[in-house]
Formats: sequence, C-alpha cells, structure tokens
Amino acid sequence: MKLTATILPIKVGRYSVALNKEDAAEIGVVEGDRVRIARRGRSVSASVQIATGLIARGKIGVYQDVAEELEIGEGGEVEVYPVSRPVSVELIRKKLEGKKFTRDELREIIEDIVENNLTEVELTAFVLANYLVGMDFDEIEWMTRAMIDTGETIEFDKGIVVDKHSIGGVPGNKVSLIIVPTVASAGLLIPKTASRAITSASGTADTMEVLANVNLSVSEIKEITEEVGGVIAWGGATNIAPADDRIIRVEYPLSIDPRPQLLASVMAKKGAIGARHVAIDIPVGNGAKLPNVAEGRKLAGEFVELGRRLNLNVSCAITNGSQPIGRTVGPALEAREALKLMEDRQGSSSLLEKSLGIAGMIFEMAGLTSSGYEMAKELFMNGKSLEKFRQIVEAQGGDGNVKSDDIRLGEERYVIESKFEGAVVDVINSRIVKIARLAGAPKDKGAGVYIHKKRGEVVKPGEPLITIYAEKGWKLNNAVEFAVENPPVIVSGMILERYPSFKYV
Repeated sequence: MKLTATILPIKVGRYSVALNKEDAAEIGVVEGDRVRIARRGRSVSASVQIATGLIARGKIGVYQDVAEELEIGEGGEVEVYPVSRPVSVELIRKKLEGKKFTRDELREIIEDIVENNLTEVELTAFVLANYLVGMDFDEIEWMTRAMIDTGETIEFDKGIVVDKHSIGGVPGNKVSLIIVPTVASAGLLIPKTASRAITSASGTADTMEVLANVNLSVSEIKEITEEVGGVIAWGGATNIAPADDRIIRVEYPLSIDPRPQLLASVMAKKGAIGARHVAIDIPVGNGAKLPNVAEGRKLAGEFVELGRRLNLNVSCAITNGSQPIGRTVGPALEAREALKLMEDRQGSSSLLEKSLGIAGMIFEMAGLTSSGYEMAKELFMNGKSLEKFRQIVEAQGGDGNVKSDDIRLGEERYVIESKFEGAVVDVINSRIVKIARLAGAPKDKGAGVYIHKKRGEVVKPGEPLITIYAEKGWKLNNAVEFAVENPPVIVSGMILERYPSFKYV
C-alpha cells in the first residue's frame, strides 16, 4: 500500500510510524505490529502506532528516526506492507523459559537490536530475561563478540593500545582526566570512549566537554590518538558497540543492570577499540554499586575470565566507593578540580592516589615497569600529565592553554554550614548526587556541589560543609531545600531526625 508521509519531528530512539485506524485495518496490522517502510530501494522495519484523529487516511506519520534513515521528506511517497515478528522474539522467550542461547541465536538478537527490529517491550523482555535467568560465560562471550562485530571498530597500525573503565556508582569520579594523559605521556595509546551521565551528576564525557569537543567520530578518535597518544570522547557519538546504547535505554527506567549486560557492555567497547590491556575500577562500599570487597572480587574474577576469552589482559582495582572521589561533583567543578590538581601537583588525596594507582596498573600490565605507581607519580610530578592533557584538549578543539581558574562555575551559590562541632562520620553519595542534579547538573555545566568536609575531618560550628552551585536561582532553591531536609554530610552528634515530629506543650 502506498501512503504519503507526514513527518513527525520527534526522535523516539527506534523505528516507529503512526497509521490511521482505517489504513491499518486495510493493511492488516494493529497497534504494536510491524510494517516495512520502503522508499527508493531502501527499507526499514517499524513498529505501528494507531493515531486517532492525528493522521488522515492515505497518510503515514513518520518519526524523525525513520525519516532520516530513508531520507523521506514531507509529502514523500512510501510503500507500506506488513511483516512478521523477527525470530529474535521467539529466542527471547526461550531464555525466559530458562534455556541457553546458542552463538548464532545471540548474534541474531544483537543484529535485530542494532537494526531497531525489536520493539521497546521486546527489548525489555531480553534485558529482564538476562536479569532473571542469567547467562553462562559462553553466552556472555558470544554476546560480547556479537556486540563488537555489529559496530565500528578501530585498528591501530602500531603502538600498545590500553584502556580503563569504571563500573560507576561513585560521584566525582573524574579520574580519567588524569589517568588518560598520564598513560599517554608514557608513550601508550589510550583511546578512551566515555559515557554521559544517566543517573549521576556528571559522566566523564560531560566533564571533558567543559574543556573540549567530545562528539568525535571513530576516524577522529583514531587520528587524535595516533597524533597525541590519547583521547577522551563520548562513546554515544560513535557506532562502537551500538547495541549497548539501545540496551541501556531500557535498563534505565527499570533501574537494573544485569550482570551479563554489564560485562558485555564494558568488554565490547574495549575490544572494539583494539585495546590489549584494560584496567577496570570496581568501587565498593556503602553507597556504591557493590556493597563490599567480596562482591567486588567476584565481579573482578568475571571480568578477568571474560577478558581471557576475548584475548584481553584485564586487571581490576577494587576501590573505596563509600564517599565521593575528590571534593567536587558536577561537570565544571570536576573539570576544574582535575585540572588544578595537575597544575599544582597536589590536592585531594583520594583523587590523586586513585588516578596514579590505576595508571600505574596499566604501566605494569603493558610491561613498561614493575613499579607502576612510582612511574605514574614521577610523570605526574614532572608536569608530563598536564602537558599531555593540554595537547589532548587542543587536539579535540579546546583551548590548550586553559587554566583551572578560567573554568566558569554557576554564579548562583549557597553554603550549608555545620551547626555542630565534631568529625564528619559520613558523606552520603546518593544525596550529593541528588543535590547536584537538582541544581542543574549535568545539563547546566556550572552546577554541582563542592564538598568542604569529608569523612574523618574535624568541623566547628559555622564552618562550611558543602557549597551548592547553580546557573539558575530556582534550581538552586530546589537543591538547597532538599539539602536542608536531607543532610548529605553527617557530623558526629547531629540529630538526624525527630520522631514524633510534634512538640509537647
């Protein structure tokens, strides 16, 4: 059936079209079925929505995703015909019944995910199947390889390619801005593709974007890495392991991160960029993704085993994730802290020691030295990290001469002071993140939180605990209101809550 396109200027992240009820009945489809949209020898499979009163007969509502893929303009004619569900749907049901995928079945599913052949419900079923039933290591390996093969890859002609990754969950973890230039200054290649914030206040890509362009193509990542040794780019701007981005999209509203997906997500991206040595940061502790060292060791063992199967040398650092890394949370604040640390060669011990420790691990894995920490510290203290970082910033289109004081922070500010004398007994990660996000991070680059006092530090009445930064007054008000009701920094002796809340008279 031939229909005329009405362009719906909305990106929905999948191939979807809207049909008039009568046209849908004539084609023989209902809400949620699939049709193939064909134009000038190209076609895609799209899920059907029934639009009552919006789409006239003889028209088809085409969302931006489909319009761009098929180069359809307003009023363009397309051919529409029904198609059956992909085989992947039956394969997903097989996993829900507790059965094991084969290599070819996983390849089929991943290809359908990349080609947007699965509806949101079907993709959610795949994620839930892996969460509830799980996968063995054969399946995880096969899924990882399929994710690599269905996306772009990078091959370097020479040099030792390394990478690092954090499983996340700890605010202020801006260590990549120090690790990448330190590692690159030693002559290794480190094409770091990073994520943007999903539930956090700033992803590594959000922080780096304060200083340079992170929306780089695969060819640009390769060119810059070969030129200066390293790059810090947003992985979402590339087609590296594209299935992962689509899977993450349905994991987020469910607040789940199935172990098979976590392992495959990390390792597919490392394999795709040609890394041979990979250091993985696994934060543990109260407020982190993993509660204790035992759970951290278990996940580390799984990463090492998957790396062995993929011919990647993997080593994991189990780190303290019970409070923020450094003293800042939010894109501009974190960029400023990392840059100032490299300028002054001193600052937050949690940020410096973690950065040098992981850089040192990479040096040892690559066979450069048996004393990795000492080598990393020497490069850092000699200013090599700063010098290389400036080269990376300039290569990515930023100001290579930028100084930490040049970075603008939100002009709307509020200081929360201690009402007590004592020592800080806890800094609650989730509350710090919530405050920073209410203040506008990561969208508002200048928004975030500066933490004046961390665990174990002594505080007197009237001394600042945190400073909240925002670019808009109303966002600052929301953040302050939450922070007052939910103290993010706990001082010994504080009354946390009164119950009952009424007063006796």
